[in-house]
Amino acid sequence: MCRIAGIISKHSSPKKLIAQVKAMCTVMRDGGPDDEGIYVDKEGNTCFGHRRLSILDLSSAGHQPMLTDDKNLCISYNGEIYNFKELRAELSAAGDKFYSDTDTEVILKAYKRWGTNSFKRFKGMFAFSLFDTENKKTYLVRDPNGIKPLYYATPNHDLIFASEVKAFNQTSYSLTKDENWKIYLLAFGHIPEPFTTFKEINSLAKGSFLTWDHQTCTSSISTFYNFQYHQTIIDPAIAIEQVKSHLIQSVKRHLISDAPIGVFLSGGIDSSILTLIANEFQKEDLETISVNLAETDYSEEKYQQIITNLIVGKHSEYLFKYKEFANSFDTIISAMDQPSTDGINSWYVSKCAKESGIKAVLSGLGADELFGGYPSFQRMETIASLKKLPKNVLKLAEKHPNLKYKRLYYLSYDNPIGEYLFLRGFYTPTLIAEILDVDRKEVDQLLSGFSMNNELNTLKGGNRASWLETNLYMQNQLLRDTDYMSMSHGIEVRVPFLDQDLVETILSIHPDVKFSKNQSKTLLINAFKDILPESIWKRNKMGFTFPFQEWMKKFDEISNPENYGNKTSKKLMGNFRNGQLHWSSAFALYHINKAE
Repeated sequence: MCRIAGIISKHSSPKKLIAQVKAMCTVMRDGGPDDEGIYVDKEGNTCFGHRRLSILDLSSAGHQPMLTDDKNLCISYNGEIYNFKELRAELSAAGDKFYSDTDTEVILKAYKRWGTNSFKRFKGMFAFSLFDTENKKTYLVRDPNGIKPLYYATPNHDLIFASEVKAFNQTSYSLTKDENWKIYLLAFGHIPEPFTTFKEINSLAKGSFLTWDHQTCTSSISTFYNFQYHQTIIDPAIAIEQVKSHLIQSVKRHLISDAPIGVFLSGGIDSSILTLIANEFQKEDLETISVNLAETDYSEEKYQQIITNLIVGKHSEYLFKYKEFANSFDTIISAMDQPSTDGINSWYVSKCAKESGIKAVLSGLGADELFGGYPSFQRMETIASLKKLPKNVLKLAEKHPNLKYKRLYYLSYDNPIGEYLFLRGFYTPTLIAEILDVDRKEVDQLLSGFSMNNELNTLKGGNRASWLETNLYMQNQLLRDTDYMSMSHGIEVRVPFLDQDLVETILSIHPDVKFSKNQSKTLLINAFKDILPESIWKRNKMGFTFPFQEWMKKFDEISNPENYGNKTSKKLMGNFRNGQLHWSSAFALYHINKAE
Protein backbone atom coordinates (compact mmCIF):
# COMPACT_ATOMS: atom_id res chain seq x y z
CA MET A 1 0.00 0.00 0.00
CA CYS A 2 1.38 3.33 -1.01
CA ARG A 3 0.74 6.77 -2.42
CA ILE A 4 1.31 7.69 -6.06
CA ALA A 5 1.49 10.93 -8.05
CA GLY A 6 2.63 12.12 -11.44
CA ILE A 7 2.61 14.81 -14.11
CA ILE A 8 2.89 14.45 -17.87
CA SER A 9 3.60 17.76 -19.59
CA LYS A 10 5.36 19.10 -22.66
CA HIS A 11 5.22 22.60 -21.21
CA SER A 12 7.44 22.17 -18.14
CA SER A 13 11.13 21.56 -17.67
CA PRO A 14 12.22 18.24 -16.11
CA LYS A 15 13.48 20.17 -13.08
CA LYS A 16 10.09 21.78 -12.53
CA LEU A 17 8.23 18.48 -13.01
CA ILE A 18 10.45 16.71 -10.49
CA ALA A 19 10.04 19.48 -7.93
CA GLN A 20 6.25 19.42 -8.22
CA VAL A 21 5.90 15.64 -8.11
CA LYS A 22 8.23 15.46 -5.12
CA ALA A 23 6.07 18.04 -3.36
CA MET A 24 2.94 16.03 -4.21
CA CYS A 25 4.50 12.91 -2.72
CA THR A 26 5.76 14.72 0.36
CA VAL A 27 2.29 15.95 1.31
CA MET A 28 1.13 12.30 1.16
CA ARG A 29 4.16 10.86 2.99
CA ASP A 30 2.13 9.51 5.94
CA GLY A 31 0.61 6.97 3.54
CA GLY A 32 4.04 5.82 2.41
CA PRO A 33 6.54 6.30 5.23
CA ASP A 34 9.04 3.57 4.27
CA ASP A 35 10.53 4.78 0.98
CA GLU A 36 10.17 7.30 -1.82
CA GLY A 37 11.09 7.40 -5.49
CA ILE A 38 10.94 9.57 -8.61
CA TYR A 39 11.06 8.58 -12.28
CA VAL A 40 11.57 10.91 -15.25
CA ASP A 41 11.59 9.70 -18.86
CA LYS A 42 14.35 10.50 -21.38
CA GLU A 43 12.39 13.36 -22.95
CA GLY A 44 11.77 14.91 -19.55
CA ASN A 45 8.01 15.11 -20.13
CA THR A 46 6.82 12.33 -17.85
CA CYS A 47 7.41 12.22 -14.11
CA PHE A 48 6.07 9.56 -11.72
CA GLY A 49 6.40 9.75 -7.95
CA HIS A 50 5.90 7.16 -5.25
CA ARG A 51 5.71 6.88 -1.46
CA ARG A 52 6.01 3.29 -0.22
CA LEU A 53 4.39 1.43 2.63
CA SER A 54 6.25 -1.89 2.57
CA ILE A 55 3.93 -4.90 2.89
CA LEU A 56 5.25 -7.43 0.34
CA ASP A 57 8.99 -7.97 -0.21
CA LEU A 58 10.28 -5.47 2.34
CA SER A 59 13.66 -5.29 0.57
CA SER A 60 14.87 -2.59 -1.81
CA ALA A 61 13.72 -4.84 -4.67
CA GLY A 62 10.26 -3.42 -4.08
CA HIS A 63 11.39 0.18 -4.68
CA GLN A 64 9.10 2.24 -6.92
CA PRO A 65 8.59 3.60 -9.47
CA MET A 66 9.61 0.21 -10.88
CA LEU A 67 10.91 -0.41 -14.40
CA THR A 68 11.21 -3.53 -16.53
CA ASP A 69 14.67 -4.78 -17.50
CA ASP A 70 14.51 -3.06 -20.88
CA LYS A 71 13.30 0.19 -19.28
CA ASN A 72 10.32 0.23 -21.66
CA LEU A 73 7.71 0.04 -18.90
CA CYS A 74 7.44 2.05 -15.69
CA ILE A 75 4.87 1.72 -12.92
CA SER A 76 3.89 3.63 -9.80
CA TYR A 77 1.46 1.45 -7.89
CA ASN A 78 -0.75 1.62 -4.83
CA GLY A 79 -2.49 -1.52 -3.59
CA GLU A 80 -2.37 -5.30 -3.36
CA ILE A 81 -2.95 -7.94 -6.04
CA TYR A 82 -4.10 -10.97 -4.04
CA ASN A 83 -3.79 -13.46 -6.90
CA PHE A 84 -0.29 -12.30 -7.83
CA LYS A 85 1.28 -15.67 -6.95
CA GLU A 86 -0.98 -17.52 -9.37
CA LEU A 87 -0.29 -14.96 -12.10
CA ARG A 88 3.43 -15.11 -11.38
CA ALA A 89 3.40 -18.90 -11.75
CA GLU A 90 1.60 -18.62 -15.08
CA LEU A 91 4.02 -15.96 -16.33
CA SER A 92 7.04 -17.93 -15.14
CA ALA A 93 5.80 -21.00 -16.99
CA ALA A 94 5.61 -18.85 -20.11
CA GLY A 95 9.25 -17.84 -19.71
CA ASP A 96 9.18 -14.61 -17.70
CA LYS A 97 11.89 -14.08 -15.09
CA PHE A 98 11.30 -12.29 -11.78
CA TYR A 99 13.78 -10.40 -9.63
CA SER A 100 11.59 -9.60 -6.63
CA ASP A 101 8.76 -11.12 -4.61
CA THR A 102 6.46 -8.16 -5.26
CA ASP A 103 3.07 -8.02 -6.90
CA THR A 104 4.31 -4.81 -8.56
CA GLU A 105 6.65 -6.75 -10.82
CA VAL A 106 3.82 -9.16 -11.66
CA ILE A 107 1.72 -6.23 -12.94
CA LEU A 108 4.56 -5.13 -15.21
CA LYS A 109 5.18 -8.60 -16.62
CA ALA A 110 1.46 -9.27 -17.01
CA TYR A 111 0.97 -6.06 -18.97
CA LYS A 112 4.02 -6.81 -21.12
CA ARG A 113 2.55 -10.19 -22.07
CA TRP A 114 -1.20 -9.43 -22.22
CA GLY A 115 -1.44 -5.66 -22.67
CA THR A 116 -4.51 -3.88 -21.25
CA ASN A 117 -6.29 -7.25 -21.12
CA SER A 118 -4.13 -7.92 -18.05
CA PHE A 119 -6.08 -5.38 -16.00
CA LYS A 120 -9.15 -7.60 -15.69
CA ARG A 121 -6.96 -10.48 -14.46
CA PHE A 122 -5.82 -8.62 -11.34
CA LYS A 123 -7.87 -9.48 -8.26
CA GLY A 124 -7.34 -7.08 -5.41
CA MET A 125 -7.38 -3.41 -4.55
CA PHE A 126 -5.25 -1.23 -6.76
CA ALA A 127 -4.65 2.12 -8.39
CA PHE A 128 -1.61 2.52 -10.58
CA SER A 129 -0.01 4.49 -13.40
CA LEU A 130 1.83 2.53 -16.08
CA PHE A 131 3.93 4.20 -18.77
CA ASP A 132 4.57 2.23 -21.96
CA THR A 133 7.43 4.06 -23.67
CA GLU A 134 7.14 2.02 -26.88
CA ASN A 135 3.54 2.86 -27.70
CA LYS A 136 3.87 6.24 -25.96
CA LYS A 137 0.86 5.77 -23.72
CA THR A 138 0.30 6.03 -19.97
CA TYR A 139 -2.51 4.14 -18.27
CA LEU A 140 -4.20 5.09 -15.02
CA VAL A 141 -5.97 1.99 -13.69
CA ARG A 142 -8.37 1.52 -10.75
CA ASP A 143 -9.70 -1.73 -9.25
CA PRO A 144 -13.26 -3.02 -9.94
CA ASN A 145 -14.54 -2.20 -6.44
CA GLY A 146 -12.91 1.23 -6.29
CA ILE A 147 -11.22 0.36 -3.01
CA LYS A 148 -8.18 2.48 -3.74
CA PRO A 149 -8.63 6.11 -4.84
CA LEU A 150 -7.15 7.72 -7.93
CA TYR A 151 -7.73 11.34 -8.95
CA TYR A 152 -6.76 13.06 -12.18
CA ALA A 153 -6.94 16.37 -14.04
CA THR A 154 -6.10 17.34 -17.63
CA PRO A 155 -5.38 21.10 -17.64
CA ASN A 156 -3.72 22.71 -20.66
CA HIS A 157 -3.27 19.33 -22.42
CA ASP A 158 -1.29 17.99 -19.45
CA LEU A 159 -2.13 15.04 -17.19
CA ILE A 160 -1.86 15.20 -13.40
CA PHE A 161 -2.78 12.34 -11.09
CA ALA A 162 -2.50 11.45 -7.41
CA SER A 163 -3.89 9.25 -4.64
CA GLU A 164 -5.22 12.30 -2.79
CA VAL A 165 -6.79 15.55 -3.91
CA LYS A 166 -4.63 17.61 -1.56
CA ALA A 167 -1.54 16.64 -3.58
CA PHE A 168 -2.78 18.75 -6.53
CA ASN A 169 -2.34 21.88 -4.42
CA GLN A 170 1.41 21.28 -4.55
CA THR A 171 1.51 21.92 -8.31
CA SER A 172 1.72 25.21 -10.21
CA TYR A 173 -1.56 24.53 -12.01
CA SER A 174 -4.48 26.86 -11.45
CA LEU A 175 -7.35 25.04 -9.74
CA THR A 176 -10.90 26.34 -9.43
CA LYS A 177 -13.02 25.61 -6.38
CA ASP A 178 -16.22 23.80 -7.27
CA GLU A 179 -18.77 25.35 -4.91
CA ASN A 180 -21.18 22.50 -5.69
CA TRP A 181 -19.25 20.34 -3.23
CA LYS A 182 -21.10 22.14 -0.44
CA ILE A 183 -24.47 21.18 -1.90
CA TYR A 184 -23.37 17.57 -2.26
CA LEU A 185 -22.02 17.43 1.29
CA LEU A 186 -25.20 18.86 2.80
CA ALA A 187 -27.36 16.45 0.78
CA PHE A 188 -25.28 13.24 0.82
CA GLY A 189 -22.98 13.70 3.82
CA HIS A 190 -20.06 13.25 1.41
CA ILE A 191 -18.90 14.42 -2.01
CA PRO A 192 -19.94 11.66 -4.46
CA GLU A 193 -17.70 10.47 -7.26
CA PRO A 194 -16.58 11.65 -9.70
CA PHE A 195 -16.77 15.09 -8.09
CA THR A 196 -14.26 16.75 -5.77
CA THR A 197 -13.84 20.18 -4.25
CA PHE A 198 -12.17 21.31 -7.51
CA LYS A 199 -13.76 21.62 -10.95
CA GLU A 200 -10.67 20.32 -12.73
CA ILE A 201 -10.14 17.21 -10.55
CA ASN A 202 -12.18 14.04 -11.00
CA SER A 203 -12.09 10.59 -9.46
CA LEU A 204 -11.34 7.83 -11.95
CA ALA A 205 -14.29 5.43 -12.11
CA LYS A 206 -13.80 2.00 -10.57
CA GLY A 207 -13.06 -0.88 -12.93
CA SER A 208 -11.80 1.52 -15.56
CA PHE A 209 -8.56 2.81 -17.03
CA LEU A 210 -7.62 6.17 -18.50
CA THR A 211 -5.37 6.08 -21.55
CA TRP A 212 -3.13 9.12 -22.07
CA ASP A 213 -1.64 9.48 -25.55
CA HIS A 214 1.72 11.23 -25.21
CA GLN A 215 1.77 12.25 -28.87
CA THR A 216 -1.64 13.90 -29.09
CA CYS A 217 -1.86 14.87 -25.39
CA THR A 218 -5.40 13.50 -25.23
CA SER A 219 -7.13 11.00 -22.97
CA SER A 220 -9.88 8.41 -23.16
CA ILE A 221 -11.50 6.24 -20.51
CA SER A 222 -12.41 2.57 -20.95
CA THR A 223 -14.17 0.10 -18.64
CA PHE A 224 -12.35 -3.20 -18.13
CA TYR A 225 -14.60 -4.72 -15.48
CA ASN A 226 -18.15 -4.17 -14.29
CA PHE A 227 -20.02 -6.23 -11.68
CA GLN A 228 -23.48 -7.37 -12.75
CA TYR A 229 -26.43 -8.83 -10.87
CA HIS A 230 -27.70 -12.30 -11.79
CA GLN A 231 -30.14 -14.74 -10.18
CA THR A 232 -28.54 -18.02 -11.14
CA ILE A 233 -28.09 -19.51 -7.66
CA ILE A 234 -31.53 -20.41 -6.30
CA ASP A 235 -30.67 -23.30 -3.96
CA PRO A 236 -30.02 -22.07 -0.38
CA ALA A 237 -27.61 -24.95 0.30
CA ILE A 238 -25.51 -24.09 -2.74
CA ALA A 239 -25.57 -20.39 -1.80
CA ILE A 240 -24.32 -21.18 1.70
CA GLU A 241 -21.56 -23.44 0.40
CA GLN A 242 -20.44 -20.88 -2.18
CA VAL A 243 -20.39 -17.96 0.26
CA LYS A 244 -18.49 -19.98 2.84
CA SER A 245 -15.84 -21.31 0.49
CA HIS A 246 -15.24 -17.98 -1.25
CA LEU A 247 -14.99 -15.98 1.98
CA ILE A 248 -12.55 -18.49 3.50
CA GLN A 249 -10.45 -18.32 0.34
CA SER A 250 -10.67 -14.52 0.39
CA VAL A 251 -9.43 -14.26 3.98
CA LYS A 252 -6.57 -16.62 3.17
CA ARG A 253 -5.56 -14.39 0.26
CA HIS A 254 -5.88 -11.21 2.30
CA LEU A 255 -3.56 -12.55 4.98
CA ILE A 256 -0.60 -12.71 2.57
CA SER A 257 1.93 -10.25 3.95
CA ASP A 258 5.61 -9.90 4.77
CA ALA A 259 4.73 -7.32 7.45
CA PRO A 260 2.73 -7.79 10.68
CA ILE A 261 -1.00 -8.18 9.99
CA GLY A 262 -4.14 -8.22 12.15
CA VAL A 263 -7.94 -7.90 12.24
CA PHE A 264 -10.16 -5.07 13.46
CA LEU A 265 -12.48 -6.86 15.93
CA SER A 266 -15.57 -4.83 16.83
CA GLY A 267 -17.54 -7.74 18.24
CA GLY A 268 -20.12 -7.69 15.47
CA ILE A 269 -20.97 -10.47 13.02
CA ASP A 270 -18.65 -9.41 10.20
CA SER A 271 -15.43 -8.83 12.13
CA SER A 272 -16.08 -11.90 14.29
CA ILE A 273 -16.35 -14.15 11.22
CA LEU A 274 -13.17 -12.70 9.73
CA THR A 275 -11.32 -13.20 13.01
CA LEU A 276 -12.42 -16.81 13.41
CA ILE A 277 -11.47 -17.65 9.80
CA ALA A 278 -8.12 -15.83 10.07
CA ASN A 279 -7.39 -17.72 13.27
CA GLU A 280 -7.40 -20.97 11.30
CA PHE A 281 -4.59 -19.69 9.06
CA GLN A 282 -2.55 -17.48 11.38
CA LYS A 283 -3.03 -19.06 14.85
CA GLU A 284 -0.59 -17.46 17.31
CA ASP A 285 0.64 -14.97 14.69
CA LEU A 286 -2.77 -13.31 14.40
CA GLU A 287 -3.31 -10.04 16.22
CA THR A 288 -6.74 -8.55 16.85
CA ILE A 289 -7.44 -4.94 17.76
CA SER A 290 -10.50 -3.59 19.53
CA VAL A 291 -11.55 -0.12 20.60
CA ASN A 292 -13.73 0.38 23.65
CA LEU A 293 -15.19 3.42 25.33
CA ALA A 294 -15.71 4.72 28.81
CA GLU A 295 -19.41 5.16 27.95
CA THR A 296 -20.68 1.60 28.56
CA ASP A 297 -23.74 2.07 26.31
CA TYR A 298 -21.37 2.10 23.36
CA SER A 299 -18.99 -0.61 24.50
CA GLU A 300 -18.92 -3.99 22.75
CA GLU A 301 -16.21 -5.40 24.99
CA LYS A 302 -18.20 -8.43 26.16
CA TYR A 303 -18.81 -9.53 22.56
CA GLN A 304 -15.15 -9.03 21.69
CA GLN A 305 -14.17 -11.24 24.62
CA ILE A 306 -16.45 -14.02 23.40
CA ILE A 307 -14.42 -14.15 20.17
CA THR A 308 -10.97 -13.63 21.70
CA ASN A 309 -11.64 -16.59 24.00
CA LEU A 310 -11.91 -18.74 20.87
CA ILE A 311 -8.66 -17.69 19.19
CA VAL A 312 -4.96 -18.15 19.91
CA GLY A 313 -3.24 -14.92 18.88
CA LYS A 314 -2.59 -11.65 20.67
CA HIS A 315 -5.46 -9.28 21.38
CA SER A 316 -5.00 -5.54 22.01
CA GLU A 317 -7.69 -3.33 23.54
CA TYR A 318 -7.75 0.46 23.58
CA LEU A 319 -9.96 2.77 25.61
CA PHE A 320 -10.93 6.17 24.30
CA LYS A 321 -12.52 9.07 26.11
CA TYR A 322 -13.89 12.46 25.16
CA LYS A 323 -10.66 14.22 26.15
CA GLU A 324 -8.66 12.38 23.47
CA PHE A 325 -11.35 13.14 20.88
CA ALA A 326 -11.13 16.85 21.67
CA ASN A 327 -7.31 16.87 21.72
CA SER A 328 -7.07 14.97 18.42
CA PHE A 329 -9.85 16.78 16.55
CA ASP A 330 -7.66 19.17 14.55
CA THR A 331 -5.37 16.30 13.52
CA ILE A 332 -8.37 14.24 12.43
CA ILE A 333 -9.75 17.08 10.33
CA SER A 334 -6.38 17.65 8.66
CA ALA A 335 -6.24 13.94 7.75
CA MET A 336 -9.46 14.29 5.73
CA ASP A 337 -8.53 14.59 2.07
CA GLN A 338 -12.08 15.68 1.22
CA PRO A 339 -14.78 16.99 3.59
CA SER A 340 -16.75 14.12 5.12
CA THR A 341 -19.23 13.48 7.91
CA ASP A 342 -17.66 10.17 8.87
CA GLY A 343 -14.26 8.55 9.26
CA ILE A 344 -13.35 9.64 12.78
CA ASN A 345 -13.76 6.10 14.10
CA SER A 346 -11.49 4.81 11.31
CA TRP A 347 -8.85 7.33 12.34
CA TYR A 348 -8.94 6.02 15.91
CA VAL A 349 -8.70 2.32 15.16
CA SER A 350 -5.92 2.94 12.64
CA LYS A 351 -4.05 4.86 15.31
CA CYS A 352 -4.40 1.83 17.58
CA ALA A 353 -3.13 -0.50 14.85
CA LYS A 354 -0.10 1.72 14.41
CA GLU A 355 0.60 1.65 18.15
CA SER A 356 0.31 -2.16 18.08
CA GLY A 357 3.12 -2.34 15.55
CA ILE A 358 1.12 -3.88 12.71
CA LYS A 359 0.99 -2.55 9.16
CA ALA A 360 -2.04 -4.25 7.63
CA VAL A 361 -5.47 -5.09 9.06
CA LEU A 362 -8.58 -6.88 7.84
CA SER A 363 -11.89 -5.01 8.04
CA GLY A 364 -15.49 -6.23 7.76
CA LEU A 365 -16.41 -3.36 5.44
CA GLY A 366 -18.71 -4.48 2.62
CA ALA A 367 -20.66 -7.19 4.43
CA ASP A 368 -23.61 -4.96 5.34
CA GLU A 369 -23.90 -3.67 1.78
CA LEU A 370 -23.79 -7.09 0.14
CA PHE A 371 -25.69 -9.26 2.64
CA GLY A 372 -28.40 -6.85 3.79
CA GLY A 373 -27.21 -5.40 7.07
CA TYR A 374 -28.89 -1.98 6.88
CA PRO A 375 -32.51 -0.89 7.50
CA SER A 376 -32.71 0.20 3.84
CA PHE A 377 -33.08 -3.45 2.83
CA GLN A 378 -36.38 -3.61 4.72
CA ARG A 379 -37.64 -0.28 3.38
CA MET A 380 -37.54 -0.74 -0.39
CA GLU A 381 -41.13 -1.97 -0.65
CA THR A 382 -42.31 1.00 1.38
CA ILE A 383 -40.33 3.35 -0.87
CA ALA A 384 -41.88 1.78 -3.97
CA SER A 385 -45.35 2.39 -2.51
CA LEU A 386 -44.57 5.96 -1.44
CA LYS A 387 -43.30 6.82 -4.91
CA LYS A 388 -46.77 6.07 -6.27
CA LEU A 389 -48.12 9.09 -4.39
CA PRO A 390 -48.66 12.28 -6.44
CA LYS A 391 -45.47 14.31 -6.70
CA ASN A 392 -47.19 17.38 -5.28
CA VAL A 393 -48.00 15.43 -2.12
CA LEU A 394 -44.41 14.24 -1.75
CA LYS A 395 -43.11 17.76 -2.29
CA LEU A 396 -45.29 19.05 0.52
CA ALA A 397 -43.31 16.86 2.93
CA GLU A 398 -40.48 19.39 2.84
CA LYS A 399 -42.63 21.67 5.00
CA HIS A 400 -42.74 19.09 7.79
CA PRO A 401 -40.81 20.23 10.90
CA ASN A 402 -39.04 16.87 11.30
CA LEU A 403 -35.94 16.45 9.11
CA LYS A 404 -36.62 12.74 8.69
CA TYR A 405 -40.05 13.37 7.16
CA LYS A 406 -38.79 16.32 5.16
CA ARG A 407 -36.68 13.86 3.17
CA LEU A 408 -39.86 12.34 1.69
CA TYR A 409 -39.54 15.27 -0.70
CA TYR A 410 -36.70 13.46 -2.46
CA LEU A 411 -39.05 10.66 -3.55
CA SER A 412 -40.66 13.19 -5.90
CA TYR A 413 -37.57 12.96 -8.10
CA ASP A 414 -37.82 10.89 -11.27
CA ASN A 415 -34.14 10.11 -10.70
CA PRO A 416 -33.65 7.11 -8.35
CA ILE A 417 -31.02 9.16 -6.51
CA GLY A 418 -34.05 10.45 -4.64
CA GLU A 419 -34.44 7.02 -3.00
CA TYR A 420 -30.91 7.17 -1.64
CA LEU A 421 -31.36 10.75 -0.39
CA PHE A 422 -34.59 9.71 1.30
CA LEU A 423 -32.79 6.82 3.01
CA ARG A 424 -29.47 8.47 3.88
CA GLY A 425 -29.73 12.13 2.90
CA PHE A 426 -29.13 14.99 5.32
CA TYR A 427 -30.83 18.24 4.34
CA THR A 428 -33.49 18.97 1.72
CA PRO A 429 -33.07 21.55 -1.08
CA THR A 430 -34.82 24.40 0.73
CA LEU A 431 -32.60 24.06 3.82
CA ILE A 432 -29.48 23.64 1.70
CA ALA A 433 -30.33 26.81 -0.22
CA GLU A 434 -30.85 28.71 3.03
CA ILE A 435 -27.60 27.42 4.56
CA LEU A 436 -25.56 28.33 1.46
CA ASP A 437 -27.59 31.40 0.46
CA VAL A 438 -28.11 30.10 -3.08
CA ASP A 439 -31.10 29.65 -5.38
CA ARG A 440 -33.22 26.67 -4.36
CA LYS A 441 -33.80 25.72 -8.00
CA GLU A 442 -30.05 25.45 -8.46
CA VAL A 443 -29.88 22.89 -5.64
CA ASP A 444 -32.84 20.92 -6.97
CA GLN A 445 -31.48 20.80 -10.50
CA LEU A 446 -28.05 19.64 -9.35
CA LEU A 447 -29.40 16.82 -7.18
CA SER A 448 -32.26 15.66 -9.42
CA GLY A 449 -29.86 15.59 -12.38
CA PHE A 450 -27.27 13.41 -10.61
CA SER A 451 -26.04 10.75 -13.08
CA MET A 452 -27.00 7.18 -12.20
CA ASN A 453 -26.09 3.82 -13.73
CA ASN A 454 -28.88 2.33 -15.85
CA GLU A 455 -28.39 -1.05 -14.16
CA LEU A 456 -30.27 0.24 -11.12
CA ASN A 457 -33.47 0.44 -13.17
CA THR A 458 -33.40 -3.35 -13.57
CA LEU A 459 -33.20 -4.01 -9.82
CA LYS A 460 -35.77 -4.04 -7.02
CA GLY A 461 -36.06 -5.05 -3.38
CA GLY A 462 -32.89 -6.18 -1.64
CA ASN A 463 -30.74 -6.02 -4.75
CA ARG A 464 -31.82 -2.42 -5.33
CA ALA A 465 -30.93 -1.50 -1.75
CA SER A 466 -27.62 -3.32 -2.12
CA TRP A 467 -26.77 -1.39 -5.28
CA LEU A 468 -27.50 1.96 -3.59
CA GLU A 469 -25.56 1.11 -0.44
CA THR A 470 -22.60 -0.33 -2.38
CA ASN A 471 -22.24 2.23 -5.14
CA LEU A 472 -23.11 5.35 -3.17
CA TYR A 473 -22.67 4.98 0.59
CA MET A 474 -19.84 2.45 0.67
CA GLN A 475 -18.09 3.78 -2.44
CA ASN A 476 -18.17 7.46 -1.62
CA GLN A 477 -18.13 7.44 2.16
CA LEU A 478 -16.84 4.28 3.79
CA LEU A 479 -14.08 3.28 1.38
CA ARG A 480 -12.79 6.80 0.90
CA ASP A 481 -12.84 7.66 4.60
CA THR A 482 -11.20 4.36 5.51
CA ASP A 483 -8.46 4.94 2.95
CA TYR A 484 -7.27 8.38 3.97
CA MET A 485 -7.82 7.88 7.69
CA SER A 486 -5.85 4.62 7.75
CA MET A 487 -3.13 5.91 5.47
CA SER A 488 -2.65 8.96 7.67
CA HIS A 489 -1.20 6.45 10.15
CA GLY A 490 0.62 4.37 7.51
CA ILE A 491 -1.84 1.47 7.93
CA GLU A 492 -3.19 -0.70 5.11
CA VAL A 493 -6.83 -1.75 5.52
CA ARG A 494 -7.85 -4.86 3.60
CA VAL A 495 -11.49 -5.74 2.89
CA PRO A 496 -12.02 -9.51 2.32
CA PHE A 497 -15.78 -9.08 1.78
CA LEU A 498 -14.96 -7.17 -1.41
CA ASP A 499 -12.94 -10.00 -2.91
CA GLN A 500 -13.85 -10.12 -6.58
CA ASP A 501 -14.79 -13.82 -6.65
CA LEU A 502 -16.91 -13.44 -3.52
CA VAL A 503 -18.73 -10.37 -4.83
CA GLU A 504 -19.46 -12.09 -8.14
CA THR A 505 -20.92 -15.03 -6.21
CA ILE A 506 -23.09 -12.85 -3.98
CA LEU A 507 -24.48 -10.93 -6.96
CA SER A 508 -25.45 -14.20 -8.65
CA ILE A 509 -27.58 -15.40 -5.70
CA HIS A 510 -31.34 -14.95 -5.99
CA PRO A 511 -32.53 -12.18 -3.61
CA ASP A 512 -35.11 -14.52 -2.01
CA VAL A 513 -32.19 -16.71 -0.92
CA LYS A 514 -29.85 -13.84 -0.08
CA PHE A 515 -32.13 -11.60 2.00
CA SER A 516 -34.70 -12.14 4.74
CA LYS A 517 -37.33 -9.84 6.20
CA ASN A 518 -36.89 -11.47 9.61
CA GLN A 519 -33.12 -11.33 10.01
CA SER A 520 -30.31 -9.13 8.73
CA LYS A 521 -27.46 -10.87 6.90
CA THR A 522 -29.20 -14.23 7.27
CA LEU A 523 -27.22 -15.88 4.45
CA LEU A 524 -23.88 -14.85 5.93
CA ILE A 525 -24.94 -16.05 9.38
CA ASN A 526 -26.16 -19.40 8.06
CA ALA A 527 -22.89 -19.91 6.20
CA PHE A 528 -20.88 -19.60 9.42
CA LYS A 529 -23.20 -20.81 12.16
CA ASP A 530 -20.85 -23.71 12.73
CA ILE A 531 -18.13 -21.38 14.05
CA LEU A 532 -19.99 -18.17 15.00
CA PRO A 533 -21.36 -18.13 18.58
CA GLU A 534 -25.11 -17.62 18.83
CA SER A 535 -24.60 -14.73 21.24
CA ILE A 536 -22.89 -12.83 18.40
CA TRP A 537 -25.39 -13.38 15.61
CA LYS A 538 -28.51 -13.05 17.79
CA ARG A 539 -27.49 -9.70 19.29
CA ASN A 540 -28.95 -6.40 18.09
CA LYS A 541 -26.86 -4.55 15.51
CA MET A 542 -25.01 -1.56 16.96
CA GLY A 543 -22.81 -0.53 14.09
CA PHE A 544 -19.26 0.59 14.64
CA THR A 545 -19.71 4.03 16.19
CA PHE A 546 -18.47 6.28 18.95
CA PRO A 547 -20.67 8.45 21.21
CA PHE A 548 -20.27 11.41 18.85
CA GLN A 549 -23.72 12.83 19.66
CA GLU A 550 -22.59 13.51 23.21
CA TRP A 551 -18.96 14.29 22.38
CA MET A 552 -19.74 16.86 19.71
CA LYS A 553 -22.28 18.60 21.92
CA LYS A 554 -19.51 19.10 24.48
CA PHE A 555 -17.07 20.33 21.84
CA ASP A 556 -17.67 24.05 21.55
CA GLU A 557 -15.86 24.47 18.23
CA ILE A 558 -18.58 22.39 16.56
CA SER A 559 -21.71 22.88 18.63
CA ASN A 560 -21.69 26.57 19.64
CA PRO A 561 -24.35 28.31 17.49
CA GLU A 562 -22.51 31.61 17.88
CA ASN A 563 -19.68 30.23 15.75
CA TYR A 564 -22.04 30.18 12.77
CA GLY A 565 -22.82 33.38 10.86
CA ASN A 566 -25.63 31.94 8.76
CA LYS A 567 -29.04 32.30 10.42
CA THR A 568 -30.27 28.84 9.38
CA SER A 569 -27.04 27.16 10.45
CA LYS A 570 -27.19 28.93 13.79
CA LYS A 571 -30.73 27.65 14.35
CA LEU A 572 -29.82 24.10 13.33
CA MET A 573 -26.83 24.02 15.68
CA GLY A 574 -29.15 25.15 18.45
CA ASN A 575 -31.35 22.18 17.59
CA PHE A 576 -28.28 19.96 17.77
CA ARG A 577 -27.49 21.13 21.29
CA ASN A 578 -31.09 20.41 22.23
CA GLY A 579 -30.88 16.85 20.88
CA GLN A 580 -33.00 17.53 17.78
CA LEU A 581 -30.31 17.07 15.13
CA HIS A 582 -28.03 14.09 14.42
CA TRP A 583 -24.31 14.65 14.98
CA SER A 584 -23.42 13.83 11.35
CA SER A 585 -25.76 16.56 10.09
CA ALA A 586 -24.15 18.96 12.56
CA PHE A 587 -20.71 17.86 11.38
CA ALA A 588 -21.69 18.74 7.79
CA LEU A 589 -22.55 22.26 8.92
CA TYR A 590 -19.18 22.49 10.66
CA HIS A 591 -17.37 21.71 7.38
CA ILE A 592 -19.40 24.32 5.50
CA ASN A 593 -18.79 26.96 8.16
CA LYS A 594 -15.08 26.13 8.25
CA ALA A 595 -14.82 26.62 4.48
CA GLU A 596 -16.44 30.06 4.52
